[in-house]
Amino acid sequence: MGIAVCGGALLMCSFGAAPSSLMVTPKNKVMTSMPLANIMDYIPNSNIMPFGMCMSMANPQVAAATAAALGVLTPQPCMPMTVAPWAPGSPTVLIANMPALNNSSKLMCTWGGVIQITSPGQATIMIP
Repeated sequence: MGIAVCGGALLMCSFGAAPSSLMVTPKNKVMTSMPLANIMDYIPNSNIMPFGMCMSMANPQVAAATAAALGVLTPQPCMPMTVAPWAPGSPTVLIANMPALNNSSKLMCTWGGVIQITSPGQATIMIP
């Protein structure tokens, strides 16, 4: 059993320097102290906030800065590039007609990072 994720959940990217939080708009219409999330809450700068500095060489800004520094890794500001929903979600529990987001779901960034949930934002709602 997983734990349902809500707005304010803490996220971490494998190439990010700092944690971030998940922003969930009340459009899902399922509320605890914050709105519950579904797998479609993956939009950069709307749902997924930056993770401080990015250290992925797949990020063009990092690659350019590193090349300018003669090969010394030079992190640049993080701009998440998430283009697909969270996976796998919880297909037996629907929120706004989409699978609910649970604490074991992962999100891939185009720059190669894996975004995971480090704290779901609440601890009372368990989902399969």
